[in-house]
Amino acid sequence: MHRRLEPRIKLALIYGSTREGRLCDTIAGWAAAQIEGDGPFDLDIIDPATLGLPERHPRGEHDAVRALRQRIGNADGFVIATPEYNRGYTAALKFLIDLVGEEWRGKPVGFVSYGGVSGGLRAVEQLRLVFAELHAMTIRDGVCFANVWSRFDASGKLIDADQPEKAMAVMLAQLHWWASALRNARNSVPYGQFAA
Repeated sequence: MHRRLEPRIKLALIYGSTREGRLCDTIAGWAAAQIEGDGPFDLDIIDPATLGLPERHPRGEHDAVRALRQRIGNADGFVIATPEYNRGYTAALKFLIDLVGEEWRGKPVGFVSYGGVSGGLRAVEQLRLVFAELHAMTIRDGVCFANVWSRFDASGKLIDADQPEKAMAVMLAQLHWWASALRNARNSVPYGQFAA
């Protein structure tokens, strides 16, 4: 009996910070290592600091924005590595989200958040509202690094990795399920009208 091979899920990992000296490199690097390997995902890393995006929303066509929309459109799902700044998510992340439109629709979004005592959860709750408006489905379970500055050693290695790795495995399993289900469903009404 032959087992049908499921197509791989195209997963985009999006950096939520562009600040100089950002901790996002460490957090997103850890997340990428959890996603890559023998798992069911093809990973695309989207770092807004390296995209050459305009400083404000362009009135006409812009090559970097067009390329971003294509990458978001190609993805089946997303993981966003987001810090919490002043009880919210970053302006750079909001700008990236708003540059894209229907390419978000009918796709799941998971979160790896970090910050002080709340671990970025207030930023995630705000992002859930944004993605609901964009017709994207957010994953309930996620990874949260509270008091993040004490969670990684000087080389960027996670200390006490067991719980975060388990949480990431749960989120990725749910993300895979939703991405697989929604990939087919996006081609039907009402979302089929937006399919490329």
